[in-house]
Amino acid sequence: MSLPKTTIVVCDTCRYSVEDKTAPCGRTGGEILASEVERLAAGREGVEVRRTSCLMGCERHCNTAVMADGKITYVLGQFVPGREAAEAVVEYAALHRESETGQVPFRQWPQGVKGHFIARLPALATKPAVPRFDD
Repeated sequence: MSLPKTTIVVCDTCRYSVEDKTAPCGRTGGEILASEVERLAAGREGVEVRRTSCLMGCERHCNTAVMADGKITYVLGQFVPGREAAEAVVEYAALHRESETGQVPFRQWPQGVKGHFIARLPALATKPAVPRFDD
C-alpha cells in the first residue's frame, strides 16, 4: 500500500516578527519560510509544499499546516523564518507521512517544532459515515 502524500501549507503573508511585517530585505516572514521549506522539501518523496495567503493565525507568525488525506492535520507557527525552522517543519512532515494516522510520537519530534504546535485537527472521514439507529 502506498502512503498518501503529506502537504506542508505555508502562509506566505505572515509577519517577519511580532514587531515587523517584513524583514530588512522587504520580504514577509512567510515568504522567507516558504522559500526555505520549498528548497528543503524538493526531492523529498511524498512531501509537497503549497503556499497560501493567510492561515488566520496572525497573533503568531510564520504559520504552517501539515496535512494528508485521512490523517490528522497539525497547525504550527510562531517560527523565526529561516533554515532552522524550515528543516524542522520538513522533517516533521516526513514523519507525519510515515505515520498511519499522522500522529508522530513526541520522542520523534524534531527539536525545532517543539513549542510551535497551535492546533490538531481530526482527519476527515474517508468513507461516508454509517447511520446510527440507536436513538
